[in-house]
Amino acid sequence: MSGAAGALWAGRRGGAASAVSLCPGMAPFPRPPACTPRGGAGAVIPASQMATVKGELMKHRTSEKAAPRNKVSIVGTGAVGMACAVSILLKGLSDELALVDVAEDRLKGETMDLQHGSPFVKMPRIVSSRDYGVTADSSLVVITAGARQQKGETRLGLAQRNVATFKFMVSSLARYSPHCKLMVVSNPVDVLTYVTWKISQFPKSRVIGSGCNLDTARFHFLIGQRLGVHSESCHGWILGEHGDSSVPVWSGVNVAGVPLREVNSRIGTDADPEQWGQVHRDVIASASEIIKTKGYTSWAIGLSVADLTESILKNLRRVHPVSTVIKGLYGINEEVSLSVPCVLGENGVTDLVKVKLTPEEEARLRKSAQTVWEIQKNLKF
Repeated sequence: MSGAAGALWAGRRGGAASAVSLCPGMAPFPRPPACTPRGGAGAVIPASQMATVKGELMKHRTSEKAAPRNKVSIVGTGAVGMACAVSILLKGLSDELALVDVAEDRLKGETMDLQHGSPFVKMPRIVSSRDYGVTADSSLVVITAGARQQKGETRLGLAQRNVATFKFMVSSLARYSPHCKLMVVSNPVDVLTYVTWKISQFPKSRVIGSGCNLDTARFHFLIGQRLGVHSESCHGWILGEHGDSSVPVWSGVNVAGVPLREVNSRIGTDADPEQWGQVHRDVIASASEIIKTKGYTSWAIGLSVADLTESILKNLRRVHPVSTVIKGLYGINEEVSLSVPCVLGENGVTDLVKVKLTPEEEARLRKSAQTVWEIQKNLKF
Protein backbone atom coordinates (compact mmCIF):
# COMPACT_ATOMS: atom_id res chain seq x y z
CA MET A 1 0.00 0.00 0.00
CA SER A 2 1.41 3.36 -0.92
CA GLY A 3 2.53 5.61 1.95
CA ALA A 4 0.93 8.47 0.06
CA ALA A 5 -2.55 6.94 0.17
CA GLY A 6 -4.80 9.27 2.06
CA ALA A 7 -1.95 11.71 2.67
CA LEU A 8 -3.18 15.25 2.20
CA TRP A 9 -1.25 18.48 2.11
CA ALA A 10 -2.46 21.66 3.78
CA GLY A 11 -1.31 23.50 0.62
CA ARG A 12 -0.27 22.00 -2.72
CA ARG A 13 2.68 22.99 -4.81
CA GLY A 14 1.87 24.71 -8.11
CA GLY A 15 2.40 23.20 -11.53
CA ALA A 16 5.22 23.60 -14.06
CA ALA A 17 7.27 26.76 -14.53
CA SER A 18 5.62 29.67 -16.32
CA ALA A 19 5.08 29.44 -20.08
CA VAL A 20 4.27 32.39 -22.34
CA SER A 21 1.29 32.47 -24.77
CA LEU A 22 1.73 34.28 -28.09
CA CYS A 23 -0.75 35.86 -30.51
CA PRO A 24 0.12 35.49 -34.20
CA GLY A 25 2.78 37.94 -35.29
CA MET A 26 3.52 39.24 -31.79
CA ALA A 27 6.80 39.19 -29.93
CA PRO A 28 7.01 37.43 -26.56
CA PHE A 29 5.49 39.45 -23.73
CA PRO A 30 5.61 38.66 -19.99
CA ARG A 31 1.83 38.65 -19.68
CA PRO A 32 -0.31 37.32 -22.58
CA PRO A 33 -2.45 40.07 -24.17
CA ALA A 34 -6.16 39.65 -24.66
CA CYS A 35 -6.61 38.10 -28.08
CA THR A 36 -8.46 35.33 -29.80
CA PRO A 37 -6.33 32.19 -30.18
CA ARG A 38 -6.24 30.24 -33.41
CA GLY A 39 -9.21 28.06 -33.97
CA GLY A 40 -11.75 30.59 -32.73
CA ALA A 41 -13.02 31.66 -29.33
CA GLY A 42 -13.74 28.12 -28.17
CA ALA A 43 -10.20 26.79 -28.65
CA VAL A 44 -8.26 25.77 -25.55
CA ILE A 45 -4.60 26.71 -25.04
CA PRO A 46 -2.53 23.69 -24.03
CA ALA A 47 -1.56 23.72 -20.33
CA SER A 48 2.11 23.55 -21.29
CA GLN A 49 1.75 26.98 -22.91
CA MET A 50 -0.10 28.67 -20.06
CA ALA A 51 1.44 30.66 -17.23
CA THR A 52 0.61 29.42 -13.74
CA VAL A 53 -0.33 31.68 -10.87
CA LYS A 54 2.62 30.38 -8.87
CA GLY A 55 5.00 30.88 -11.78
CA GLU A 56 3.86 34.46 -12.25
CA LEU A 57 3.85 35.24 -8.54
CA MET A 58 7.25 33.84 -7.59
CA LYS A 59 10.76 33.60 -8.95
CA HIS A 60 12.10 30.14 -8.11
CA ARG A 61 15.60 30.08 -6.64
CA THR A 62 16.22 26.71 -5.02
CA SER A 63 14.36 23.57 -4.00
CA GLU A 64 13.87 22.85 -0.32
CA LYS A 65 13.32 19.32 0.92
CA ALA A 66 11.18 19.20 4.04
CA ALA A 67 13.16 17.91 7.00
CA PRO A 68 10.88 17.83 10.06
CA ARG A 69 12.71 18.11 13.36
CA ASN A 70 9.77 17.53 15.69
CA LYS A 71 7.51 15.19 13.78
CA VAL A 72 4.76 13.60 15.85
CA SER A 73 2.73 10.65 14.60
CA ILE A 74 -0.52 9.48 16.16
CA VAL A 75 -1.85 5.98 15.57
CA GLY A 76 -5.62 5.93 15.91
CA THR A 77 -8.04 8.74 15.01
CA GLY A 78 -10.80 7.94 17.47
CA ALA A 79 -11.88 10.36 20.18
CA VAL A 80 -8.64 9.96 22.16
CA GLY A 81 -6.33 10.14 19.15
CA MET A 82 -7.94 13.32 17.84
CA ALA A 83 -7.96 14.93 21.30
CA CYS A 84 -4.21 14.22 21.43
CA ALA A 85 -3.77 15.70 17.95
CA VAL A 86 -5.68 18.90 18.71
CA SER A 87 -3.96 19.36 22.08
CA ILE A 88 -0.51 18.95 20.50
CA LEU A 89 -1.42 21.34 17.67
CA LEU A 90 -2.65 24.01 20.06
CA LYS A 91 0.66 23.90 21.94
CA GLY A 92 2.58 24.31 18.68
CA LEU A 93 4.88 21.40 19.52
CA SER A 94 5.33 19.78 16.12
CA ASP A 95 6.38 20.89 12.65
CA GLU A 96 4.70 17.85 11.09
CA LEU A 97 1.78 15.74 12.26
CA ALA A 98 1.06 12.32 10.78
CA LEU A 99 -2.12 10.34 11.43
CA VAL A 100 -2.62 6.60 10.87
CA ASP A 101 -5.84 4.62 11.02
CA VAL A 102 -7.39 1.63 9.26
CA ALA A 103 -10.74 3.44 8.90
CA GLU A 104 -9.97 5.27 5.67
CA ASP A 105 -13.03 7.52 5.42
CA ARG A 106 -12.78 8.73 8.99
CA LEU A 107 -9.03 9.23 8.58
CA LYS A 108 -9.53 11.34 5.46
CA GLY A 109 -12.25 13.41 7.11
CA GLU A 110 -10.29 14.07 10.30
CA THR A 111 -7.20 14.99 8.27
CA MET A 112 -9.06 17.46 6.08
CA ASP A 113 -10.73 18.99 9.13
CA LEU A 114 -7.37 19.57 10.82
CA GLN A 115 -5.76 20.84 7.62
CA HIS A 116 -8.47 23.43 7.15
CA GLY A 117 -7.83 24.67 10.69
CA SER A 118 -4.05 24.57 10.35
CA PRO A 119 -3.69 28.28 9.44
CA PHE A 120 -4.92 29.14 12.93
CA VAL A 121 -2.24 27.06 14.65
CA LYS A 122 0.70 27.70 12.27
CA MET A 123 1.02 24.00 11.43
CA PRO A 124 2.95 23.62 8.15
CA ARG A 125 2.12 20.01 7.33
CA ILE A 126 -0.53 17.48 8.31
CA VAL A 127 -0.48 14.12 6.53
CA SER A 128 -2.27 10.82 6.92
CA SER A 129 -2.38 7.29 5.58
CA ARG A 130 -3.41 3.76 6.38
CA ASP A 131 0.22 2.86 5.66
CA TYR A 132 2.73 3.20 8.52
CA GLY A 133 5.25 4.64 6.05
CA VAL A 134 3.66 8.05 6.65
CA THR A 135 5.16 8.00 10.17
CA ALA A 136 8.76 7.77 8.90
CA ASP A 137 11.35 9.84 10.78
CA SER A 138 9.07 10.67 13.70
CA SER A 139 10.54 12.06 16.89
CA LEU A 140 7.57 10.75 18.87
CA VAL A 141 4.83 8.27 18.05
CA VAL A 142 1.67 8.27 20.18
CA ILE A 143 -0.27 4.99 20.14
CA THR A 144 -3.98 5.35 20.89
CA ALA A 145 -5.24 2.48 18.72
CA GLY A 146 -6.19 -0.93 20.01
CA ALA A 147 -9.00 -3.39 20.57
CA ARG A 148 -11.90 -2.28 22.75
CA GLN A 149 -13.05 -4.39 25.66
CA GLN A 150 -16.08 -6.46 24.74
CA LYS A 151 -18.97 -7.20 27.05
CA GLY A 152 -17.95 -9.91 29.51
CA GLU A 153 -14.35 -9.94 28.28
CA THR A 154 -11.59 -10.23 30.91
CA ARG A 155 -8.69 -7.79 31.02
CA LEU A 156 -6.41 -10.66 30.08
CA GLY A 157 -8.57 -11.40 27.04
CA LEU A 158 -8.45 -7.75 26.00
CA ALA A 159 -4.69 -7.60 26.52
CA GLN A 160 -4.15 -10.75 24.47
CA ARG A 161 -6.19 -9.40 21.55
CA ASN A 162 -4.15 -6.21 21.68
CA VAL A 163 -0.90 -8.17 21.57
CA ALA A 164 -1.86 -9.44 18.12
CA THR A 165 -2.63 -5.90 16.97
CA PHE A 166 0.52 -4.43 18.50
CA LYS A 167 2.84 -7.00 16.91
CA PHE A 168 2.32 -5.57 13.43
CA MET A 169 1.80 -1.98 14.54
CA VAL A 170 4.86 -1.59 16.76
CA SER A 171 7.24 -3.47 14.46
CA SER A 172 6.15 -1.21 11.58
CA LEU A 173 6.61 1.95 13.63
CA ALA A 174 10.04 0.83 14.80
CA ARG A 175 11.08 0.07 11.22
CA TYR A 176 10.13 3.50 9.88
CA SER A 177 11.31 5.52 12.91
CA PRO A 178 14.08 3.49 14.60
CA HIS A 179 15.18 6.42 16.79
CA CYS A 180 11.77 7.65 17.94
CA LYS A 181 10.15 7.57 21.35
CA LEU A 182 6.99 5.47 21.63
CA MET A 183 4.22 6.70 23.92
CA VAL A 184 1.50 4.17 24.69
CA VAL A 185 -1.96 5.50 25.59
CA SER A 186 -4.11 2.46 24.73
CA ASN A 187 -5.49 0.45 27.64
CA PRO A 188 -4.57 -1.54 29.62
CA VAL A 189 -1.72 0.96 29.34
CA ASP A 190 0.78 -0.62 31.76
CA VAL A 191 0.55 -4.05 30.15
CA LEU A 192 0.69 -2.60 26.63
CA THR A 193 3.70 -0.45 27.54
CA TYR A 194 5.52 -3.64 28.46
CA VAL A 195 4.28 -5.34 25.27
CA THR A 196 5.46 -2.39 23.16
CA TRP A 197 8.89 -2.47 24.80
CA LYS A 198 9.29 -6.20 24.14
CA ILE A 199 8.14 -6.01 20.51
CA SER A 200 10.07 -2.87 19.58
CA GLN A 201 13.28 -3.98 21.30
CA PHE A 202 13.87 -0.30 22.07
CA PRO A 203 15.73 0.77 25.21
CA LYS A 204 13.43 1.13 28.24
CA SER A 205 14.01 4.88 28.13
CA ARG A 206 12.26 5.23 24.76
CA VAL A 207 9.02 3.38 25.55
CA ILE A 208 6.70 5.40 27.77
CA GLY A 209 3.18 4.73 28.99
CA SER A 210 0.90 7.70 29.68
CA GLY A 211 0.23 5.90 32.95
CA CYS A 212 -0.78 7.95 35.98
CA ASN A 213 -0.02 11.39 34.57
CA LEU A 214 -3.75 12.02 34.17
CA ASP A 215 -4.62 10.27 37.46
CA THR A 216 -2.22 12.61 39.25
CA ALA A 217 -3.77 15.66 37.54
CA ARG A 218 -7.21 14.50 38.68
CA PHE A 219 -5.80 14.03 42.19
CA HIS A 220 -4.51 17.60 42.23
CA PHE A 221 -7.78 18.96 40.85
CA LEU A 222 -9.93 17.23 43.46
CA ILE A 223 -7.64 18.24 46.33
CA GLY A 224 -7.76 21.81 45.07
CA GLN A 225 -11.55 21.67 44.93
CA ARG A 226 -11.68 20.67 48.58
CA LEU A 227 -9.20 23.32 49.70
CA GLY A 228 -10.36 26.13 47.42
CA VAL A 229 -6.95 26.57 45.76
CA HIS A 230 -5.73 26.09 42.21
CA SER A 231 -4.71 22.55 41.32
CA GLU A 232 -1.20 23.72 40.36
CA SER A 233 -0.64 24.63 44.01
CA CYS A 234 -1.45 21.08 45.11
CA HIS A 235 1.38 18.55 44.99
CA GLY A 236 1.29 14.79 45.33
CA TRP A 237 1.51 11.58 43.31
CA ILE A 238 -0.65 8.74 42.13
CA LEU A 239 1.69 5.83 41.36
CA GLY A 240 1.46 2.20 40.24
CA GLU A 241 -1.14 0.83 37.87
CA HIS A 242 -3.34 3.14 35.84
CA GLY A 243 -6.40 1.50 37.33
CA ASP A 244 -8.06 0.31 40.49
CA SER A 245 -4.81 -0.69 42.26
CA SER A 246 -3.16 2.73 41.86
CA VAL A 247 -1.45 4.14 44.96
CA PRO A 248 -2.09 7.66 46.35
CA VAL A 249 1.09 8.85 48.08
CA TRP A 250 -0.57 10.75 50.91
CA SER A 251 2.73 10.98 52.80
CA GLY A 252 3.98 13.43 50.17
CA VAL A 253 0.85 15.50 49.50
CA ASN A 254 1.49 19.15 50.25
CA VAL A 255 0.33 22.68 49.52
CA ALA A 256 2.97 25.43 49.55
CA GLY A 257 5.39 22.96 51.09
CA VAL A 258 3.09 22.16 54.01
CA PRO A 259 2.48 18.38 54.20
CA LEU A 260 -1.23 17.72 54.70
CA ARG A 261 -0.29 14.81 56.94
CA GLU A 262 1.20 17.33 59.41
CA VAL A 263 -2.19 19.04 59.53
CA ASN A 264 -4.18 15.80 59.64
CA SER A 265 -2.11 12.77 60.68
CA ARG A 266 -4.87 10.37 59.59
CA ILE A 267 -5.38 11.84 56.12
CA GLY A 268 -6.14 9.20 53.52
CA THR A 269 -6.80 6.47 56.09
CA ASP A 270 -10.10 4.84 57.07
CA ALA A 271 -9.84 6.62 60.44
CA ASP A 272 -9.80 10.06 58.82
CA PRO A 273 -12.90 11.97 59.99
CA GLU A 274 -12.80 14.12 56.83
CA GLN A 275 -12.63 11.05 54.58
CA TRP A 276 -9.91 12.38 52.29
CA GLY A 277 -9.53 8.84 50.97
CA GLN A 278 -12.66 9.54 48.93
CA VAL A 279 -10.51 11.78 46.72
CA HIS A 280 -8.53 8.76 45.50
CA ARG A 281 -11.72 6.73 45.02
CA ASP A 282 -13.08 9.57 42.90
CA VAL A 283 -9.88 9.54 40.82
CA ILE A 284 -10.34 5.83 40.11
CA ALA A 285 -14.03 6.28 39.27
CA SER A 286 -13.53 9.36 37.07
CA ALA A 287 -13.16 7.60 33.72
CA SER A 288 -16.16 5.34 34.32
CA GLU A 289 -18.28 8.31 35.34
CA ILE A 290 -17.34 10.25 32.22
CA ILE A 291 -17.97 7.25 29.97
CA LYS A 292 -21.35 6.75 31.62
CA THR A 293 -22.37 10.33 30.83
CA LYS A 294 -20.75 11.15 27.46
CA GLY A 295 -19.79 7.71 26.14
CA TYR A 296 -16.00 8.05 26.17
CA THR A 297 -13.11 10.02 27.65
CA SER A 298 -11.01 12.23 25.41
CA TRP A 299 -10.06 15.78 26.34
CA ALA A 300 -8.30 15.20 29.64
CA ILE A 301 -6.15 12.37 28.27
CA GLY A 302 -5.44 14.42 25.13
CA LEU A 303 -4.20 17.34 27.22
CA SER A 304 -2.18 14.97 29.39
CA VAL A 305 -0.47 13.49 26.34
CA ALA A 306 0.32 16.99 25.03
CA ASP A 307 1.85 17.80 28.42
CA LEU A 308 4.13 14.75 28.17
CA THR A 309 4.91 15.54 24.52
CA GLU A 310 6.03 19.04 25.48
CA SER A 311 8.46 17.72 28.09
CA ILE A 312 9.96 15.31 25.55
CA LEU A 313 10.20 17.50 22.44
CA LYS A 314 11.37 20.60 24.34
CA ASN A 315 13.75 18.57 26.52
CA LEU A 316 12.24 20.17 29.63
CA ARG A 317 13.35 17.39 32.01
CA ARG A 318 10.15 17.74 34.03
CA VAL A 319 9.11 14.95 36.37
CA HIS A 320 5.95 13.02 35.42
CA PRO A 321 4.34 9.86 36.80
CA VAL A 322 4.51 7.72 33.65
CA SER A 323 4.63 3.99 33.09
CA THR A 324 8.05 2.40 32.63
CA VAL A 325 9.65 -0.95 33.47
CA ILE A 326 10.57 -0.74 37.17
CA LYS A 327 11.88 -4.18 38.09
CA GLY A 328 14.22 -3.88 41.08
CA LEU A 329 12.57 -0.83 42.68
CA TYR A 330 10.51 -0.97 45.88
CA GLY A 331 11.03 -4.72 46.17
CA ILE A 332 9.30 -5.42 42.85
CA ASN A 333 10.87 -8.48 41.24
CA GLU A 334 8.58 -8.86 38.23
CA GLU A 335 9.34 -7.22 34.88
CA VAL A 336 6.31 -4.95 34.86
CA SER A 337 5.62 -1.39 33.79
CA LEU A 338 4.14 0.89 36.44
CA SER A 339 3.98 4.63 36.96
CA VAL A 340 6.71 6.18 39.07
CA PRO A 341 8.07 9.75 38.91
CA CYS A 342 10.26 9.95 35.79
CA VAL A 343 12.40 12.73 34.32
CA LEU A 344 11.29 13.24 30.71
CA GLY A 345 13.45 14.82 28.03
CA GLU A 346 14.48 14.45 24.41
CA ASN A 347 15.85 10.96 25.10
CA GLY A 348 12.67 9.80 26.82
CA VAL A 349 12.85 8.62 30.44
CA THR A 350 16.33 9.66 31.54
CA ASP A 351 15.95 9.15 35.30
CA LEU A 352 13.58 7.59 37.84
CA VAL A 353 13.04 9.57 41.02
CA LYS A 354 13.17 7.29 44.06
CA VAL A 355 10.30 8.73 46.08
CA LYS A 356 10.41 7.87 49.77
CA LEU A 357 7.28 5.88 50.57
CA THR A 358 5.85 4.69 53.86
CA PRO A 359 5.89 0.91 54.45
CA GLU A 360 2.15 0.82 53.74
CA GLU A 361 2.56 2.72 50.45
CA GLU A 362 5.38 0.42 49.37
CA ALA A 363 3.23 -2.61 50.13
CA ARG A 364 0.39 -1.17 48.05
CA LEU A 365 2.79 -0.49 45.16
CA ARG A 366 4.01 -4.10 45.25
CA LYS A 367 0.39 -5.25 45.27
CA SER A 368 -0.26 -3.02 42.24
CA ALA A 369 2.71 -4.65 40.47
CA GLN A 370 1.27 -8.07 41.25
CA THR A 371 -2.10 -7.04 39.79
CA VAL A 372 -0.44 -6.10 36.49
CA TRP A 373 1.79 -9.19 36.55
CA GLU A 374 -1.21 -11.52 36.92
CA ILE A 375 -2.49 -10.25 33.57
CA GLN A 376 0.87 -9.96 31.89
CA LYS A 377 2.45 -13.30 32.81
CA ASN A 378 -0.04 -15.28 30.74
CA LEU A 379 0.32 -13.24 27.55
CA LYS A 380 1.49 -15.13 24.47
CA PHE A 381 3.69 -13.23 22.04
